[in-house]
Amino acid sequence: MLSGYRIMWMMVLFDLPVLTKRERKAATTFRKFLLDQGFEMSQFSVYMRHCVGKEQGEALTRRIEKAIPATGKVHVMFFTDKQYESILCFDGRTRQPSRKNPEQYVLF
Repeated sequence: MLSGYRIMWMMVLFDLPVLTKRERKAATTFRKFLLDQGFEMSQFSVYMRHCVGKEQGEALTRRIEKAIPATGKVHVMFFTDKQYESILCFDGRTRQPSRKNPEQYVLF
């Protein structure tokens, strides 16, 4: 069994320009790329994905780096499964139930 301190989560945060048709297309292509890589949208420009370990996260980071549009900012953050469990979420002023870690791996 993997430790909650070895299992990692990746969070990709981005601020991409969408003023022109070309910029909107690049931003949409990047969002679709993240979804194709197994990320889930947490907020509009915040995507998260579960990783088995740091090595998998580094491989994903290299693929993300190649897919980043020419303009805009992208940040990639890593945190442990244990830290993920402590995320607090609110919808308005209503606290949402604690996030649950995946029970099993999803195979595509």
